[in-house]
Amino acid sequence: MEETIITSVQNAKIKHVVALQQKSSLRREEGLFVVEGQREIEHCKACGYEVVEEYIRDKNVSPQVYEKMAYRGSTEGHIAVVRCKEHTLAKLQLKENPLIVVLESVEKPGNLGAILRSAEAAGIDALIVCDPLTDMYNPNVIRASIGGVFCVPTAVCPSQECIAFLKEHGIKILTAQLQDSYEYYDYDMTQGTAIVMGTESTGLTNQWREAADAHIRIPMLGRLDSLNVSVSAAILMYEAVRQRNVKN
Repeated sequence: MEETIITSVQNAKIKHVVALQQKSSLRREEGLFVVEGQREIEHCKACGYEVVEEYIRDKNVSPQVYEKMAYRGSTEGHIAVVRCKEHTLAKLQLKENPLIVVLESVEKPGNLGAILRSAEAAGIDALIVCDPLTDMYNPNVIRASIGGVFCVPTAVCPSQECIAFLKEHGIKILTAQLQDSYEYYDYDMTQGTAIVMGTESTGLTNQWREAADAHIRIPMLGRLDSLNVSVSAAILMYEAVRQRNVKN
C-alpha cells in the first residue's frame, strides 16, 4: 500500500518535530530528539540509538512540510525522531589509562559539537559534561559534531560528582588555565588523564582548580590571550595522542 504524503504543516506529527527541534525542555521531558541528514542518521543507528519515526522528502512528507521541519538547509531530505540515551558516569566503561575530556558549564552548542567531533577523531575514551548550559541533543550540537555525539561515550553530571569519580579511578586531573600553570607538552599524559576545560568567558571554577593534579596552558604568542575552547581542546587531545603513540 502506498504511503500517504503529509502535505500540511499543521499536522500534529510535524508540529511535534518542530517543537523537539526548538525546545530543550520538551526533549528532556519526552526523551526524544531530532536528527537531520542521511550520514548523521546512519551514525545514530550504527551507535545503537532507537529511531522512532523517519520523514523523507517526497516519500512521506511534501517539500514544503520538510522545509518547515528542517533546522538545517542541506540535509538530503531525511529527518528522524530518535530516543535519547542515558548519559551517566555509571554507564562509562573505561579501559586502562583512559584519556577523558571534561567540559565544565559548556554553553555554546557549536563548541560542544566541535569538541565531540575532535574527540571522536582522536579516539578519546570518554567525554564528561559537567553542569551543562546546553543539552547534548541540541540541533547545533548534532550538526557541529557530524555524528560524533552518537559515537563518543559521554556522561553528564555535576562537577563534584565528576571530581569524585576521577579520583576514585586514579585518573589525573589536568585543568587548562592561564594562571599558575605551565606548558601542556611538559606534562605526562600517557597515564589515566582527564583534560578539563572551562567556559571561554569565565574559565574554570575554583573547585576544579583546587582538585587538579596539574594546571596546564597553551602558550599564547600573539596579542590575543585565548583560543576558542574547541580549538584548545583539540590541541590538548592530540598532544595526549602524540605522547601515547610515542610511548607505544
